Amino acid sequence: MSTQFGEAFVGTGAEAAHVNTVLGDVGGPVETAWVTALATPRQGHAAFVASVAPGVAVRPFTLFVNKAFIADEQHARLTRGPAHAGVAAGVMDAVAEGTVLEAEAPSLLLIAAVWVDPAAADDQAVFANNRAAALAALRAGALGRPSVSDALDGRAAPSNAFWSA
Repeated sequence: MSTQFGEAFVGTGAEAAHVNTVLGDVGGPVETAWVTALATPRQGHAAFVASVAPGVAVRPFTLFVNKAFIADEQHARLTRGPAHAGVAAGVMDAVAEGTVLEAEAPSLLLIAAVWVDPAAADDQAVFANNRAAALAALRAGALGRPSVSDALDGRAAPSNAFWSA
């Protein structure tokens, strides 16, 4: 399979989720990036294998990489708790619906780069937004979205969740 890149932004305010995904084959370049990220934690950024329950890893094996520096205990709890659970559920939703084929899941690796705002406070919103964003990012990757045409259309008035022209 060709490496799939996905991106999704779901929600508003501090509980919004921004998830980027990279899905590829075991034995390919995604494996090199996956293992390197897992083996090289740095202060405030410690990647870990996502799980749906203690001792039950997400399949495809998913590396959760926090994009926001862990600011304090509350931020760490929201990142490792509801955001992690949301991403795990979203990945398994993608397998359940066939976006990621169940038969191929054991031979794939996923990197999920996840933003959790240090100002976030609502566990349920963080969970729900990260679940939806993980699924949406995997769908986008599977469909090759956005198209180059879509990206070109956005250049006239670029914007993101924090700024617009």
